[in-house]
Amino acid sequence: MFLKKIPLLILFLLISIVSISQNTTKTFLYAGRVDVLQNDHVVLIGTAASVSFNFSGKKCAISLQSIDSWEHHNYVVLELDGQYMGKVRVEKGPVQSFNIKVPSNQKVHTLTIYKGTEATMGNVLFTGTTAKLMTITSVKKKKIEYIGDSITSGAANDPSTIPCDQGEYFDHHNGYFAYGPIISRNIDVHYLLSSVSGIGIYRNWNDQGPEVPIMPAVYENLYLTKDISKPKYDFAFQPDIISIAIGTNDFSNGDGTKERLPFSPEKYVSNYINFIKMLYQHNPNAQVVLTNSPMVNGEKAIVFEECLNKIKAEFDADKTHKPILIFKFKPMAPSGCLGHPNIAEHKVMAAEYGPFLKNLLNEK
Repeated sequence: MFLKKIPLLILFLLISIVSISQNTTKTFLYAGRVDVLQNDHVVLIGTAASVSFNFSGKKCAISLQSIDSWEHHNYVVLELDGQYMGKVRVEKGPVQSFNIKVPSNQKVHTLTIYKGTEATMGNVLFTGTTAKLMTITSVKKKKIEYIGDSITSGAANDPSTIPCDQGEYFDHHNGYFAYGPIISRNIDVHYLLSSVSGIGIYRNWNDQGPEVPIMPAVYENLYLTKDISKPKYDFAFQPDIISIAIGTNDFSNGDGTKERLPFSPEKYVSNYINFIKMLYQHNPNAQVVLTNSPMVNGEKAIVFEECLNKIKAEFDADKTHKPILIFKFKPMAPSGCLGHPNIAEHKVMAAEYGPFLKNLLNEK
């Protein structure tokens, strides 16, 4: 009798295994450039990288730590039940606990913790929560990756807690209100930011040369650095659209003190073309969109547009990938810190660019 039951037992075990493998519910959901460690700890690396969880009840505390090669504070942004709750400063030193105010009486709440600053500002370690956790399910949506510099990072856009002429550079960052995340919330898509302040395609804001960490040199590193001790990025995101907004720093005159060679259209175009080829290797089905910069004006803007057109033309005969598109932001006189767009101006950029991206996704 026992031998006759063995096939039924095996069938039951197989059904159980399949059922478990098909269950997509989890305790935490991660988005953006993150490094998931043991025990549900996660390092929030890139701008607006996040961890989300559902919980019940009115009590919730989270544990965070600012980590870097040198001790300094950092920032996260909290969103509870879809409502922006503001920036939270994570002081230097050991892991700290933060109590979350839970005002509503609904049974299940969703908290998302976003990295407010960018990858080069150090990282924020999430080590857990005291909340009574519920399962959370990832919802399938279309996806956009935004590759760029300080503008894409939401750098210097938020002096609401510390005025522009006070504090440090990262005190005025708010990646939650960068144009990419604003667009993505408005059109309901998943997003990833791969952005670094001061970065360029062939040279950075105030540096150039073979050792400079330009975007093509750091993009494949999860932490957006040239540090080979850090893990590689796994490219699991696979965006429907890759938006690239890089050039502001290539065209920049730098600090005006350090020697700066004239802008080289040839180097810019060549590096950009090779970068797109690299992106295609990792994301073969993505639609690539190139943008100009609202902060590059006058004669430079004309050269910028000519360069983008040359880059696009290089791929016109490519039948393997979707045709490259170009989007032009309107010129802007930014009024944020250090000459960057502020939150209101990021919303203007999102209002310009969002419908273009939404229509493009609807065509897919």
